Amino acid sequence: MSLLRRLTFLLRPSWLILAVIVVAFAYLCFTVLAPWQLGKNTSTSHRNDLIAASVNAAPVDITTLLNDPEARDTEWRRVVATGSYVPGSTVLERLQRLNDSPAYGVLAEFRLDDGRTLLIDRGLIAAVDGARIPPIAEPPPGPQRLEGRIRKSEGVIPGKDPMTQDGYRQVYSIDTGQLSAVYGTPLTTVPPDGGFLQLTDGQPGAFSPPPLPQLDAGPYLSYGLQWIAFGIMAPLGLGYFVWAELRERRRERTAPAAPVPTEPVSATTGSDAVTTPAPEKPSNADRLADRYGNTRR
Repeated sequence: MSLLRRLTFLLRPSWLILAVIVVAFAYLCFTVLAPWQLGKNTSTSHRNDLIAASVNAAPVDITTLLNDPEARDTEWRRVVATGSYVPGSTVLERLQRLNDSPAYGVLAEFRLDDGRTLLIDRGLIAAVDGARIPPIAEPPPGPQRLEGRIRKSEGVIPGKDPMTQDGYRQVYSIDTGQLSAVYGTPLTTVPPDGGFLQLTDGQPGAFSPPPLPQLDAGPYLSYGLQWIAFGIMAPLGLGYFVWAELRERRRERTAPAAPVPTEPVSATTGSDAVTTPAPEKPSNADRLADRYGNTRR
């Protein structure tokens, strides 16, 4: 029997469905799942490298970044800004956490000596009783020298529009475009990601700064390698089941036929004889029907 004829069982619906599932799963592993995790590992590792490099790097004047439209990898850079806070520019960022307790982020405008206006993240302040806004001191007036890190704009949360409550303008994320509309003043951003300045601890007008992310690449690399392994193992598993089926069919073809009694077996009770028919050997078609179900209509 040729190999092609032996493989005709693969045309059965159950085998076709299994093959489609395996191929689709392997395709997703190689094109979606593994690249997704490996991409997260790459971006996390790149972020960690930028943070580690900024820890020991001397701060630079922020105007050098503002004047360079081709600047890259500016997030987490340590910078210095000189100018003064804009009075009455406090805006709160809602739904923040400080030491695992509810908090508010405090934002303000800062006008540089050259007249451009930056967005400043002054840090976090704990909410009163977990919900109420605490008293928030205005930043110090007059010329100031601020040191901090560049952070990129976070984007707008859909359905979460700016609001005014308890006497403060409030937002749900730090997006420089949205805050320009809130202030009614164009904000100067650090390229390429619309960056703003997040103050470090001890700066004029600063509250508790958000902690730096842990320099841990996380499990993304191992997850990506696991998805690649799954994408390889799935077709191999299908191949094993096909081989096992061929082996079982070969064993059934080469198995010796059981002897069939030629005479009926009789049991006699008194003068009456009861004839018991000899058992019939199941045919190959019956065995296949028992394995896969009767496909004939």
